[in-house]
Amino acid sequence: MDTKSPAVYGVLGFPVKHSLSPLMQNAAFKALGINATYKLFEVAAGDLEEFFYSLEKNNIRGLNITIPYKERALQFVKLPAESNHLFKVKAINTAVFAGGVWYGFNTDITGFARHLKENIDPVAKRAAIIGAGGAARAVSYVLANEKVRDIAICDVDASKARLIAGMVSDIFPGFPIYPVSDVEALDIAQKDILINATPCGMKPADPCLVPESKFHKNLFVYDLIYTPVETKLLARAKARGCKTANGLKMLLYQGAGSFEHWTGEKPPEDIMWKALKEGVGQA
Repeated sequence: MDTKSPAVYGVLGFPVKHSLSPLMQNAAFKALGINATYKLFEVAAGDLEEFFYSLEKNNIRGLNITIPYKERALQFVKLPAESNHLFKVKAINTAVFAGGVWYGFNTDITGFARHLKENIDPVAKRAAIIGAGGAARAVSYVLANEKVRDIAICDVDASKARLIAGMVSDIFPGFPIYPVSDVEALDIAQKDILINATPCGMKPADPCLVPESKFHKNLFVYDLIYTPVETKLLARAKARGCKTANGLKMLLYQGAGSFEHWTGEKPPEDIMWKALKEGVGQA
């Protein structure tokens, strides 16, 4: 019997109490007999540096990183040479301790790409993204890499939208990406894909980011939020005949990718998916 203290993994963010990651990751550790536990690390911005410097002392061997630290966490990790694009994407969601060094990865990229293509062939589609934080960096990279026709991106902070547009143009020279000032400026009638990459919709009092009149039946609406499973955005889009998807499968796929980075083991995705569905009351 393994009597060593379990290795510790967890999700870092502020807030993180809503996260379902512990359900799927602990189910995966148990299924494969790995002596490890996965926790929530809700860390205020002013305590982030101290948290990272205490990781090894607390036997923490891997992290998921969520809002609002996907970009800031870069300063505490090394990016593997094979992850060249991350030097320009400048956002990570996974950290791994190996050989005395913390390495950063972005499994949001692979997780979102996989789920997107399960729902729609993105090639030559016109896309719009609401939000320009760390998650939007992964989303915009995927869309450009999967050869959508063009991307419009908006954020209440217009400078953040311009930064992501610059990032995409740097990685994919000549790719048409347009920062816009607000949702009202998005020509949704001409779009095939609309993605919410903001946390707006997690709370019952949050507004719907898009006026219902802007939805059309040929629009695929994707909300990265997974709790609630149907945000106001998705409910209103569905009522207008749109195909919709939430971020629960993306959570599964990015989590499976993180698990493989941490353990070197093939993740038991069926067990992880069952745990997530139970977590949202869909078992």
